[in-house]
Amino acid sequence: MNAPLKAVGSPDKLAATLLDIGRAARDAARVLALASPAQKNRALAAMAKAVRGAKTAILTANAKDLAQAKSAGATAAFLDRLALDGAKIDAMAAGLDAIRKLKDPVGEIMASWRRPNGMRIERVRVPLGVIGVIYESRPNVTVDAGALCLKAGNAAILRGGAESFRSVQAIHAALTEGLIEAGLPAAAIALVPTPDREAVGMMLSGLGGAIDVLVPRGGKSLVERVQKEATVPVFAHLEGVCHVYVDAKAKLPMAKSIVLNAKMRRPGICGAAETLLLDRAAAPRFLQPLVTMLIEAGCEIRGDATVQAADPRVKPATEADWSTEYLDAIITFGVVDGVDAAIAHIERYGSHHTDAIVTEDKKAADKFLREVDSAIVLHNASTQFADGGEFGFGGEIGIATGRLHARGPVGVEQLTSFKYRIHGSGQTRPS
Repeated sequence: MNAPLKAVGSPDKLAATLLDIGRAARDAARVLALASPAQKNRALAAMAKAVRGAKTAILTANAKDLAQAKSAGATAAFLDRLALDGAKIDAMAAGLDAIRKLKDPVGEIMASWRRPNGMRIERVRVPLGVIGVIYESRPNVTVDAGALCLKAGNAAILRGGAESFRSVQAIHAALTEGLIEAGLPAAAIALVPTPDREAVGMMLSGLGGAIDVLVPRGGKSLVERVQKEATVPVFAHLEGVCHVYVDAKAKLPMAKSIVLNAKMRRPGICGAAETLLLDRAAAPRFLQPLVTMLIEAGCEIRGDATVQAADPRVKPATEADWSTEYLDAIITFGVVDGVDAAIAHIERYGSHHTDAIVTEDKKAADKFLREVDSAIVLHNASTQFADGGEFGFGGEIGIATGRLHARGPVGVEQLTSFKYRIHGSGQTRPS
């Protein structure tokens, strides 16, 4: 389970191995597409039990990954994403239970109508097929991706990063145990058996037509590569440059609570706020308290001239800072002239991921929610709610910021497509 990190072999051998994985996943996808909700739920229940039973093995593997990352000089935020403990493993198992309890989307009739000629047409949810997931430091993605794909009737091919490879192997072994116990093919959730970067390129090519959709979940360089080189459709977010805008009609205690949580609860996740914008009309009352609160919480502030004047500890913001995803205890802070200026700033520098407004002004809130073109927009709530579990999806495979098919948290419904079923009674089309 915790073999040393090494290549599968020559490039030809690696290619052959991945093609075999792709063919097996394609066969498994056919089985899953026809599996009953009860059988899939039995697998998810068995997976949850296996994950809980494998806690010691998972923690042992994760300790080795953490030691390797620390020796390589990984940042605190990176280590936070990589680290597992008993509570996080329990949360993974609970996530499997939550996904099991979701309504099965496969076969759902999305719409139905009758044509004048008497034919009845139905739009019905169907699985996408085989989903390739490429991810880096978060080993818990193994559970989220595998379980959501299974619930939606899809096979999954998972490729974890070198930094979390041992942890991912241990978690995957538990998922495989659950599949086998429920009588489903082990290939339904496959793991690329090497952290070699060459494996990513092979997945981007689609593995000989085996992969239907790719989901990259990691840093900017990984996602950019996938979007640039993939020959199959991609659900991706490039980065999470998330904003909190504090309006003049916000309540200061609420603003402080939301800003602190949005930035500092977990600075290393994609829903963490990276830029704070403050209405200039609120600056006399709000600027100093917000600056002091963030600095005292251990957050570095890079601000515009107005914010710098509030505290000598504020560093000057560069042009690049406004569009930077720090994934760390750093925030860019600027003062803007009202909600229109905030929206314009977000459109220029944001990444269409998650943005929030804090205000008691319904008109300003409605304008922000309507005009900010992001996958998730919030009023009087922290950006850290950008999470499929918090949406009631049981988990997520990622946050999609594109505009086609899936947007926002990618859960079981977003991992389906649809087909049309037509019921006739002998109709033919006139010449």
